[in-house]
Amino acid sequence: MTKRTVSDRPLRTDAARNRTAIVAAAQRAFAEGGLQVPFDEIARLAGVGEATVHRRFPDRASLIAAAFCDKMTSYADAAAEALAEPDPWKGFCGYVRRVCAMQASDRGFADLLTITFAAANPAVEELELRRDAAFRDWITIVRKARATGRLRPDFHPDDLVVLLMANAGVVAATAGTAPDAWQRHVEYMLQAFAADNSQPLPAPPAREALVRALQRTQRT
Repeated sequence: MTKRTVSDRPLRTDAARNRTAIVAAAQRAFAEGGLQVPFDEIARLAGVGEATVHRRFPDRASLIAAAFCDKMTSYADAAAEALAEPDPWKGFCGYVRRVCAMQASDRGFADLLTITFAAANPAVEELELRRDAAFRDWITIVRKARATGRLRPDFHPDDLVVLLMANAGVVAATAGTAPDAWQRHVEYMLQAFAADNSQPLPAPPAREALVRALQRTQRT
């Protein structure tokens, strides 16, 4: 067995430092520009060469998984907490506000909610498991809120996708001048979702069409 020497330690330390810098740079870049930010831009922000980024993260999915591990956990936790709220309508409204706030602060996170990863990577699979668990909880949140009679009976879980698309437009248009404007928009929509004085709506679009539309919106 080859004995490791003291000279090995700085290399391992440098590698860990580089990885931390790359993940932090990716989080910043994805938040501002979405998930398709070029690797060379992430490398520049991290202060490393692009080859170093590829060495630590062989594909984009691996880097996305590292950058969004904590945020996806928070997303899943938000759904679980909303589901545990004794007042289902309060849980519904709180969850919508929280997800829209996460979207407003991070463009990459909005992208992450709609993409499907092709890479076979345990970290990526964990992200998808948390995202799927959050959506299952959301469906239950909607069902429970409707059962109270306070959420309009024709609200569909996929209406959240439409809200996120609309919210993305508000966030993008007002980011430099009125960055909190999205909050007023969300409150308007929550009032529209309430059962009081609700009127019939057209049927919701197919979910696949909504996902494609949201993906296109996030790329612009």
